[in-house]
Amino acid sequence: MPRPPRRDTRPVRLRQVQVGGGAPLTVQSMTKTDTRDAAATLAEIGRLATAGCEIIRLAVPDEEAARALAAIAPHSPIPVIADIHFDHRLALTALAGGVDGLRLNPGNIRDAAKVREVVRAAAGRRVPIRIGVNAGSLDPAMAAKHGGVTAEALAESALAEVALLEREGFQDIKIAVKAFDLDLMMEATRLVAARCPYPLHLGVTEAGLPEEGIVRSAIGIGALLLAGLGDTLRVSLTGDAAEEVAAGIRILRSVDLRRGGPIIVSCPTCGRCQIPLQEMAREVARRTRDLTAPLQIAVMGCAVNGPGEARQADFGIAGGREGGLVFRKGKVVRTLPARDLVDGLLDEIKGFLDDEGKTDGQG
Repeated sequence: MPRPPRRDTRPVRLRQVQVGGGAPLTVQSMTKTDTRDAAATLAEIGRLATAGCEIIRLAVPDEEAARALAAIAPHSPIPVIADIHFDHRLALTALAGGVDGLRLNPGNIRDAAKVREVVRAAAGRRVPIRIGVNAGSLDPAMAAKHGGVTAEALAESALAEVALLEREGFQDIKIAVKAFDLDLMMEATRLVAARCPYPLHLGVTEAGLPEEGIVRSAIGIGALLLAGLGDTLRVSLTGDAAEEVAAGIRILRSVDLRRGGPIIVSCPTCGRCQIPLQEMAREVARRTRDLTAPLQIAVMGCAVNGPGEARQADFGIAGGREGGLVFRKGKVVRTLPARDLVDGLLDEIKGFLDDEGKTDGQG
């Protein structure tokens, strides 16, 4: 069955990054440093940008943190979004400090006059606003209206804020409706998508420790991506923000919405496997991690599925106790002892990339 096309959305720009309007999906994260410490926060942003983060959000809990943004945003290598709760004046200070985007939570900034003040300041600086609705901070009045924290309540909260911004003539809008519960998050996102043209930020909030949070996020975010929804995403984990970035990139690659760098296809092993496949696969991943060419590389360990999987990949090996085969673009190009298979595979990849002029850091 063909996949639904991506939802057509109104584009917004955060510095050099376009979100929506058919642009490639972007991966976001959030710094876990104290924003008041500008030097530490900039170092964290640099580290995350190197890991592949394309948009970064910063907590702004008080006026000191808001003022620190003036020493952070202009020096960040990627667009900076100020995460604002409770006090609209923090958004005004963040805008004066040069941030590239705002996140406003309609669950805790409920005074329409204060929101309008922020919107006018953002419009004057051409700064987009993300309306971020969270199941954990839904406006109590909205929850009461709908009999609890429901998908309809989350969607209505977001769309009511959209209407407020639109009445000010403001349309540089992104929307996120997040929850820990996957059914709730996905249904709320679908409702919003059906009722407005703005780009969607996807995420499962408070997803947990990496070992569970990555799985939960991949299911929720991945299901929406496969349905053609979503323009940018964050994987929210209790752990290193670099893990969030890596997980987001892997999700996009798994649904074929990002190509770049190698994808390793490797079998789970069983009693038929007669080579140290896990070690071999990890070595291939390590030695190809700096490549930027979009390659699929198969590392297979038995005679049942191995040759077929390796033949379907761009490059592959299928090994056994006595030796194995190296495949290049569907053809067997070498027969080698098992101990030499990884080196033979890497030699073939390097030769191909040298011919194509695409070698980038293999070693």
